Amino acid sequence: MLEQAKQVRLMIFDVDGVMTDGRLYFNDAGEELKAFNSLDGHGLKMLQQSGVKLAIITGRTSNLVLHRARNLGIEYVYQGAHDKRASFEELIREVGVTAEECGYMGDDVIDLPVMRHVAFAAAVPDSPAIVRQYAHYVTGSQGGAGAVREVCELIMQSQNTLEAALAPYLS
Repeated sequence: MLEQAKQVRLMIFDVDGVMTDGRLYFNDAGEELKAFNSLDGHGLKMLQQSGVKLAIITGRTSNLVLHRARNLGIEYVYQGAHDKRASFEELIREVGVTAEECGYMGDDVIDLPVMRHVAFAAAVPDSPAIVRQYAHYVTGSQGGAGAVREVCELIMQSQNTLEAALAPYLS
């Protein structure tokens, strides 16, 4: 699993159920709300600073996702991606990497077409069994509760960049 994570130059994340707890919140006006974990956010920033590019591919469309991506400096965002494999193919052409240089973190069967073609696939523990079966790594933390941070640190550990990322906080 660490060997697969070591190859990652582009890490791609689903949103609902991975970056969030997967529940859909709506206010009285029908506006969607999402809760993102700040620990996950810092993990994403550290991973990006270590040299790994970040992307989002999500089946839903939300201005909140664009806002969060901008806040974190995530340049590549594909929303409304009902065919995630097609979005993935477009993304790797745009970034200039191969599938063997990518990682993907998902939580449901819609994520399998990408998970099955990347070097490193991760899932959250409450994913369906079929999704966990295709994951190289299943997090101990739930989606929206540190799972993304866990994967970011695992990738950095495999690439020997975690210690350097943590050094400013330990000096």
